[in-house]
Amino acid sequence: MNTSGLSQTVSWLCCPTCLRRTGHRESLELVDSTLRCAAGHSLDVARQGHVTMIGARPGANADTTEMVAARTRVLESGLLGGVDEVLARRLARSRRILEAGAGTGHHLARILDAVPQATGLATDVSVAAIRRAARAHPRMAAVVADTWAGLPIRDGAVDAVLCVFAPRNRDEFSRVLAGSGHLVIASPLPDHLAELRAATGMIDIQADKHHEIVRAMSGAFSPISHDVVQEQHTLEPELAADAVLMGPSAHHIARPALAGPIDVTVAVEVTTFVRSS
Repeated sequence: MNTSGLSQTVSWLCCPTCLRRTGHRESLELVDSTLRCAAGHSLDVARQGHVTMIGARPGANADTTEMVAARTRVLESGLLGGVDEVLARRLARSRRILEAGAGTGHHLARILDAVPQATGLATDVSVAAIRRAARAHPRMAAVVADTWAGLPIRDGAVDAVLCVFAPRNRDEFSRVLAGSGHLVIASPLPDHLAELRAATGMIDIQADKHHEIVRAMSGAFSPISHDVVQEQHTLEPELAADAVLMGPSAHHIARPALAGPIDVTVAVEVTTFVRSS
């Protein structure tokens, strides 16, 4: 069992049992393969190196093992490599990075590769995804947690929050982020994978999402930069099918059988925020 990432980030975490019962964010320490708080509550570190910090089972919309495998193949192909470059540039000065809704931890791992002084924590509600994230990078820890229910993280514990195609909880992001920290949100533009959407019936993307995100973050955060990544890629049929089934469309449609390679558009915007004055 590798707990190196967890040992570097355990001071960021708080006991979910204390939080649930008393509302207090009690610190944890790593003892062998167990997280313990002063009140005597304990959480076992799984064989893969992650910790489950929610009591309920993941909901029906959590990523499945099949979705995680498809996402891994797509991301390892480099389809979103241009996005990773922008994220790394925007977080180049960060030291303590939380990725909320991190999935497999791919994006956070690529940032940690590019920012050697940083450590990272990946959270996601999917156990299947977090199992893989726990092995994604030696300077990364991974915990099963629900962004909407509240993150088991101490106030001001991180200096950067990253959210890539994942749920956004403004109040929780504001709480865990240090005063001078940055919030970086990556979201798909309407023409992201538009060719695949037309061919397979994938779920549509909300128009004008940038303004909706800025509005939703207002009151706590103000945008300071806006990057757009727009590229063309050719996907072989199997990888194209994986791109369909790596996200929420997997809950609604069967694996598509495409006749041949397909040219697709990658269109992603990255918005960086600081706290509102």
